[in-house]
Amino acid sequence: MTFLSPLSAEEMTAILLSLRVSLVAVGMTLPFATAAAWLLSRRPFPGQFALNVLVHLPLVLPPVATGLGLLMLFGRAGPIGRLLEDWFGFSLAFRWTGAALAAGIMALPLMVRAIRLSIEAVSHEYLEEAAVMGASRWQTFRHVVLPLALPGVIAGAVLGYAKALGEFGATITFVSNIPGETQTIPGAIYSALQLPGGDWAAIRLTLVAVVISVAALALSEGMTRRQLQRR
Repeated sequence: MTFLSPLSAEEMTAILLSLRVSLVAVGMTLPFATAAAWLLSRRPFPGQFALNVLVHLPLVLPPVATGLGLLMLFGRAGPIGRLLEDWFGFSLAFRWTGAALAAGIMALPLMVRAIRLSIEAVSHEYLEEAAVMGASRWQTFRHVVLPLALPGVIAGAVLGYAKALGEFGATITFVSNIPGETQTIPGAIYSALQLPGGDWAAIRLTLVAVVISVAALALSEGMTRRQLQRR
């Protein structure tokens, strides 16, 4: 096998699984990221510092520590994991859905930061006009803030997708590296490097990850520039 060899079935499976895991991760994280960004961009309130720390903790903690925390909470022996299995009959541990959860949590800080900057850039004049017209906070957010900050929300989602695509430490700790189930591109690269002659496979997968990540970052940058031009 050489660098020019076509992608194997195992490599394609890892690539497609990575795309699905990242999409689900962003989809389930985006509402929480938007809500957290809105709360953190408002005036100080009790508990705001704790929320800020909780949101950004995955950014500064070792990914393995985050994965361990997820395993303790959502594993079959964990309180939330046991509840999910007893009440709903499914488990996140060692499943691709668990990989999506880990990737989403690791992407959350970047998404919140991007969305928060976009929300804070909304002119206070619009908020004051909405308040004068009798709009509630929810109505102001839905009809004023969110439409104006939408390019930033999309940029944050794309940035989170790129981050989720490259997540490895928390994922492998929480759901292991099972081919066809939880083995995403980073896991496949790691496995290829453990095999004799697997260097070319690792390089090919790395280039695939680079192409997808650069495309995502370019899209995020384009959305940010478009927002700045509109302002």
